[in-house]
Amino acid sequence: MTTILLAAVLVAVAALVVGAVALVTLLRRTAAPSDEQSRQLLDEARSQAASERDAAIRAALEQSAVLNREALGAQVAATHAELDAKKALIDARLEAVSDDMGAQLSRVEAQLTELSRSNAVSLGQVSEQLQMHASTTRSLADTTQGLREALANSKTRGQWGERMAEDVLRLAGFVEHINYEKQIAVEGGRSIPDFTFMLPKGHVLYMDVKFPLSAYLRYLQATTDDERSRERQQFLRDVRLKVKDLARRDYLDRARITCDQLLLFIPNESVSAFIHECDPSLIDDALRDKIVFCSPLTLFAMLGVIRQAFDTVMLEQTSDEVLRLVGALRTQFDKYTEAVDKLGKRLDSVQSAFDDLNGTRRRALERPLAKADELRRERGLAIAPDLAPGADVYDLHEELGA
Repeated sequence: MTTILLAAVLVAVAALVVGAVALVTLLRRTAAPSDEQSRQLLDEARSQAASERDAAIRAALEQSAVLNREALGAQVAATHAELDAKKALIDARLEAVSDDMGAQLSRVEAQLTELSRSNAVSLGQVSEQLQMHASTTRSLADTTQGLREALANSKTRGQWGERMAEDVLRLAGFVEHINYEKQIAVEGGRSIPDFTFMLPKGHVLYMDVKFPLSAYLRYLQATTDDERSRERQQFLRDVRLKVKDLARRDYLDRARITCDQLLLFIPNESVSAFIHECDPSLIDDALRDKIVFCSPLTLFAMLGVIRQAFDTVMLEQTSDEVLRLVGALRTQFDKYTEAVDKLGKRLDSVQSAFDDLNGTRRRALERPLAKADELRRERGLAIAPDLAPGADVYDLHEELGA
């Protein structure tokens, strides 16, 4: 576009130059014109120059328009070609994207189908589990209701506490009639503890499992704050009355060899935590009365300590017995050594006597015998047949005795 404008400007300048030259030539051909004629000639020259300029400008503009149309056509054609190439590229890319999207949509559709199927299966399993859970919940509710009704009876609560305590004892490795006894009256008294633990060196430890729970159960069923507060205070009063009742009994009589403590078994961890939370001073008051609260977990720990103490004492007793046996063995070994020494001395004496017999006494006997044999040989006497060498001396003695 800039080149076309430059060409139009050059054409206009050329037209002006041509007009100026024509004007000069006309003036030179006219001989000494007057002022009026000069002005007319000048006006005519100007008019002619203006018309030529306008004609040159029109021609330049027409040429510029032609050139513009040609350049615009070429540019439009190039643009069309470029757009066609881009369109083809875009179409190819769109086709590839379409194919890729189709494949991805197929995979997504397959995944959605699989997910729908798995969701249907999962929902079926969840529904089945919810039904089982509902059934279990109903069964648990029935069991809880039955347990609540059973625990409303004091005798049933005592049996339940004994069963809980026995489970803990079994887990701790305690054996009835070996480590503990049930429902055995205290020696020389009238009280009957639920459990009596046999400890080393003749000591015993008592435990009571009867625990007041009626007010606590009513507290759990309460629907208002006032009712819960009233039942909570009643439960704590019941526990204090239980502690006082145990303190008045003869479990801790000094006349018997007992541990200076009495265990009160709380058959539920929630109840134990409830007491510690609502009235911590109750625990301290019970300890002053030599009564120790123990839940299933704390009872297990206490029994472990008791078992360890029992094993330690048994090991101590075994060690003492071994030491006593070693002392008795030392005494017997000293006696054995003394007897061996005496036997050795006696054997030395016998050996000395034997040497004396075999030496001095034999020689003393052989001398007269040798002289007797010499006299017998000198006189030519033979040895009696019964006394000849090889004769049976034992038979001879029997004959002489006969």
